[in-house]
Amino acid sequence: MEIKLCFPSDSPPLAVIAAAKVAGISLSVDSTLPAGSLPTFLFSTGIKLQGANVLLRYIGRAASCCKFYGQDALESSQIDEWLDYAPVLASGAEFEAACNYINGYLFKRTFLVGHSLSIADITIWAGLAGTGQRWESLRKSKKYPNLVRWFNSISTEHDTVLNEVTSAYVGRKGLGKPIKGKEQQLANPQTKNDNCDVTGKGKAGNRPTFEVDLPDAEVGKVCLRFAPEPSGYLHIGHSKAALLNQYFAERYQGQVIVRFDDTNPAKESNEFVDNLLKDIETLGIKYETVTYTSDYFPKLMEMAEKLILEGKAYVDDTPREQMQKERMDGIESRCRNNSPEENMKLWKEMIAGSERGLQCCVRGKLEMQNPNKSLRDPVYYRCNPIPHHRIGSKYKIYPTYDFACPFVDSIEGITHALRSSEYHDRNAQYYRIQEDMGLKKVQIYEFSRLNMVYTLLSKRKLLWFVQNGKVDGWDDPRFPTVQGIVRRGLKIEALIQFILEQGASKNLNLMEWDKLWTINKKIIDPVCPRHTAVIEEGRVLLTLTDGPEKPFVRIIPRHKKYEGAGLKATTYTKRIWLDGADAESISAGEEVTLMDWGNAIVKEIKRNELGNVVELTGVLHLEGSVKTTKLKLTWLPESNELVTLSLLEFDYLITKKKLEEDEDFLDVLNPCTKKETAALGDANMRNLKQGEILQLERKGYFRCDVPYFRPSKPIVLFAIPDGRQQTVLK
Repeated sequence: MEIKLCFPSDSPPLAVIAAAKVAGISLSVDSTLPAGSLPTFLFSTGIKLQGANVLLRYIGRAASCCKFYGQDALESSQIDEWLDYAPVLASGAEFEAACNYINGYLFKRTFLVGHSLSIADITIWAGLAGTGQRWESLRKSKKYPNLVRWFNSISTEHDTVLNEVTSAYVGRKGLGKPIKGKEQQLANPQTKNDNCDVTGKGKAGNRPTFEVDLPDAEVGKVCLRFAPEPSGYLHIGHSKAALLNQYFAERYQGQVIVRFDDTNPAKESNEFVDNLLKDIETLGIKYETVTYTSDYFPKLMEMAEKLILEGKAYVDDTPREQMQKERMDGIESRCRNNSPEENMKLWKEMIAGSERGLQCCVRGKLEMQNPNKSLRDPVYYRCNPIPHHRIGSKYKIYPTYDFACPFVDSIEGITHALRSSEYHDRNAQYYRIQEDMGLKKVQIYEFSRLNMVYTLLSKRKLLWFVQNGKVDGWDDPRFPTVQGIVRRGLKIEALIQFILEQGASKNLNLMEWDKLWTINKKIIDPVCPRHTAVIEEGRVLLTLTDGPEKPFVRIIPRHKKYEGAGLKATTYTKRIWLDGADAESISAGEEVTLMDWGNAIVKEIKRNELGNVVELTGVLHLEGSVKTTKLKLTWLPESNELVTLSLLEFDYLITKKKLEEDEDFLDVLNPCTKKETAALGDANMRNLKQGEILQLERKGYFRCDVPYFRPSKPIVLFAIPDGRQQTVLK
């Protein structure tokens, strides 16, 4: 059955043309329809279909490639949503906001719907490509990395047919008339991918830097684990490990297990378990199940006994400091060659937690002279009489991480264990212990630890700040924990983008916070509402002699370029409040712009005995041009409807960019890490919700930490860094 595609020459339906190409549906074209006509399929049978989305759905159903219109009713409906959304890309004012939305949506997805290419992908791809140079300039920037990754992946997989479409119908300025000499029979070339699945490996040069391969990974068979110790809250460093696990699981259609490495009862608690799960959910990590190393304690004890009986482990009662020195010097312990029977006797003393048992530990019998000190008979088990947060006082002995991790990884069927490169020297130990246990080998994949300037990531050091009242808890906005940085105003999409941009590199790096906050600003600025505040101290009244005798109200947008931010009521009065700093910068006779009102001319300036401005008088000059004024001022009406605000700014907890290994963090504590400023805010801020992000015009971005409750309680707003170097608080 032959199909002719008819459309107006000034608006070719790029998505329909591209989808037909990819789907293997041959079309002939007729671009002579009158301007404004709907694109139309004319079938050789005389049947006619009209409308871009109708044609796209037909292509999706008729395609020779699988799942082009989804694999079930739910996916088909999701595809329909994207078809309805696509026209926003043709709206100039909404284009970048749409790019930002799709970029965030794609951060953990290869395709818009499901796990294979669909007409949704082709439609959004065409919407971007159809803008010509506008998209190309954004594509070359680093503004929307997930969107660019996705766009490039589709372009590379179907380069022949899609290049043919864009060269024929897209000029430098975007969609327009078919380019002369290019309009032709749209017969499908034999270069299509019949199953429409682009999850396979492309050329490395076409990938973003974070797209790297897991060694020996097979699609559908990859199993990963994220294994935090429940001894603190999740911080930005852990986030990198969690998100890389998720990234590889998505890429290879595998799964992630969350496992709590709860082998040290002295440091761990249920509070940490609950909050780690909360943080994992915040990051959007999709996991198969939650397990605990403590679930495997009986099997780990059986394995320890097996190794003791096989002569691959022994019980050692050497004092700890002496043992450490012998390991450093490569000296064998006097207990190393004890018989299995003698070792088993002491092992039972350890299990009982007896006085004799408390003097002992179990060590692996590896290689005491190996240059890699991690192989010098590492400790496998220690006594610890402290009750465990999950299982109470059942056990008096606990396995070390070095012993438990390779065992549980193998038992749980983990195929690839992601570990930061700080563990590199212990990789040989990990493999050797698995070999001695007779277990299936797990591949280790290394990535660089994430280090941030002026930041401590050691849970022991962070705990010191909590216990000594230097911060208000693990979710303090000065902390690098997920809860802390989110409370300060970071969007999770920004954190994910920041981490994926670094990728799984093995190079050690010290990252600037500014880069993360810059990404965050690009996400929040296009959508967060605008409000007005005036600092209480030093504020000055400006009396407009020809101002309104009776206050009046106008309803204006909370964000001039984003309708979704809603509306706000602005009150206009004869007397208005200005910031003291603004009042000081005005000269008598100067014309200024009052934002969201118009121009005014300041006629008179009154000062006190100290020379500070205390009152201003002026007249409105609404016909004046805002282009001619130097000062654009925020203001508030003199009204009892204003709300009180507490604006909080934060600084780093330490004053040194990078702490050396031999340095004590107590020597570089920042004495001033929080500054509070009282202010007045517009009445609309009564409706702010906890967690809502806003911009106080000319003051910066803020997150509402404590919303309006009653007039005597101020609304608490946390200042959000915007990526520009902040000055240290005094």
